[in-house]
Amino acid sequence: MSLAFDPFLPLPVLLVIALVALLLVGWAIAKRMRGAALRALALSALVLALANPVANFEDREPLTSIVAIVVDRSPSQMSADRVARTDAALKALTERIARYPAFETRIIESVADPDAQSPSTRLFEALSSGIRDVPSSRLAGAVMITDGQIHDLPASLSASGLDAPLHGLIVGDEDEIDRRVDVVRSPRFGIVGEDQEIVYRVSEDGAASAGNPVDVTVRINGEELSVETVPVGEENSFYLNLPRAGENIVEFSVDELDGEVTTANNHTVTLIEGIRENLRVLLVSGAPHSGERAWRNLLKSDASVDLVHFTILRPPEKQDGTPISELSLIAFPTRELFVEKVDEFDLIIFDRYQNRGVLPVLYYDYIARYVEDGGAMLVAAGPEFSGIESIADTPLAPALPAVPTGSVTDAGYYPRLSENGKRHPVTRSLPGGANEPPGWGRWFRTVGVGDTIGDVVMNGADNQPLLVLNRYGEGRVAMLLSDHGWLWARGFEGGGPHVALYRRIAHWLMKEPSLEEEALRATANGRTLVIERQTMADTTDPATVTLPSGETREIILAPAGEGLFRTELVLDQPGLVEVTSGDLRALAHVGAVNAPEFRATVSTTSLIKPLSEESGGLTTRVNATASDLPQILPTRSARIDAGDRMGLRASSESVLKGVRSIPLFGGFLGLALMILALGATWFREGR
Repeated sequence: MSLAFDPFLPLPVLLVIALVALLLVGWAIAKRMRGAALRALALSALVLALANPVANFEDREPLTSIVAIVVDRSPSQMSADRVARTDAALKALTERIARYPAFETRIIESVADPDAQSPSTRLFEALSSGIRDVPSSRLAGAVMITDGQIHDLPASLSASGLDAPLHGLIVGDEDEIDRRVDVVRSPRFGIVGEDQEIVYRVSEDGAASAGNPVDVTVRINGEELSVETVPVGEENSFYLNLPRAGENIVEFSVDELDGEVTTANNHTVTLIEGIRENLRVLLVSGAPHSGERAWRNLLKSDASVDLVHFTILRPPEKQDGTPISELSLIAFPTRELFVEKVDEFDLIIFDRYQNRGVLPVLYYDYIARYVEDGGAMLVAAGPEFSGIESIADTPLAPALPAVPTGSVTDAGYYPRLSENGKRHPVTRSLPGGANEPPGWGRWFRTVGVGDTIGDVVMNGADNQPLLVLNRYGEGRVAMLLSDHGWLWARGFEGGGPHVALYRRIAHWLMKEPSLEEEALRATANGRTLVIERQTMADTTDPATVTLPSGETREIILAPAGEGLFRTELVLDQPGLVEVTSGDLRALAHVGAVNAPEFRATVSTTSLIKPLSEESGGLTTRVNATASDLPQILPTRSARIDAGDRMGLRASSESVLKGVRSIPLFGGFLGLALMILALGATWFREGR
């Protein structure tokens, strides 16, 4: 209750009346008049009635105190046992708090963001966001249900801005063990063909086996490289030779430890971007012609290509009487190129080359062996390929994917994609290839061949093979059966995609992964996993996806073009994902590599306990049924020390529901007082 005044007259007038009344009373008292006290009482009642005193009565309702319950739903908490324990503890805690009308629960689910650069358990960040609208005076306390692995621990409780008891309920047993492998240092980029050092370490939490040797399996791009035996707890170096350009996934995995918490961290990956050092290409032109400049310009325009180009201007049989001393031509270093340094070239191109005695016959055998052992060769054929000096009549013949028939067709035609060419990644998406007629200019020569092996991806005049791709041993061979590609380079009849065609042929020969005919690729963009299957077949088998948790899913791939099947899958589990389809295997890493979520998964009380004790809170483990959940102690004390109970601070805050106002001198009460005072005055004067 509170007292207030609501005068009927303006305050100055009321003050004047009060002053007059005071003077009259003072004069009466000074004259010792009878009834002066009663007159003073009557005048005071009159002034009070004009001042209109009002008694205000407030109706208030006490406010409940908020208990923030932060539930850890991070990936390290996703095992079946921990999920069950967490749910049991949450249910028991909410039921126990519900017995106290003074408390109200607010449940805050903390979920690690899979799209984050480094997914982690951030319970204090979730708590701060969840109680942003709660005044500190109404916060009874905070309870965190977690495995104790928290990655945003503040330096102190005051630094977090929390002015309330903090309690930790830890799900998990004290005797938990876990084995994991971590990459300590790894290069982000590396030169293809050069050794790269990766430093890794195997750790075992909760197990007394530090120093004991364990086997670590090392894979790169899904292929096993080595099995290393290393001691636990020590840093170890592994040296590998990057096999290809682009992204290389290096995986380290260790065997499962009996009874360990999770196997999700038994393997780890590091991504190394392979960079090709300058490619060495040998281009040998059998004679000067219009097309050799197209090849030369293309190869010279690429800064990553070291081109060695020879044109045979003067074959051995040419005799015109010019003294050797007066010739300015460079002698063709055949032995140096094709015997001593042939393995140093990434690609050898024979451009309209013919067997005219420049190369000894034995050297062709060296070239065939170079291809068989993993080299790459391109034959850009002209009319010479069908003549008596064809390189098809040399020891190089076994490496060639086609045999010349001796015919050459000189007629205009549009180079067209074959049925295989519509699916093959070298020619599938050539601009203009899907039109009829194709959206490019004509060529006017096709070298006839037979007994083709491999894939005929382009056809020339009369549907004859124009571009043939084939594997020979460990290497690859391509044959372009026309020397008129330069017409596209010159823009004849609108030109054509000669740069794209030549470059793709060269990259396929050098085993570019994106141009493989049969390939399975998996790429991750945030939480989205994109699975792509390249095949020369009309259909493809379903893909099997193995998630980081070990769960498998069978995915149907949808057609995405000729020879291409694709699907997208949104995942909520960060980590290494394996995709298989038939004999093919692909790896992708969803989310951040080596996220903190999986670096330590053994439950612990040591991290949150210092902060809990600082606030007077309690940190304890709960069992699978939450039957050992601590009792709750409500208190209004600013400092809580509840021992083995969870102290929660009850608030004294209330909310105003309404106000009742009662005039003290209004109505019959005021009238009765006035009449009583005046009557007493008259009675006294009448005596």
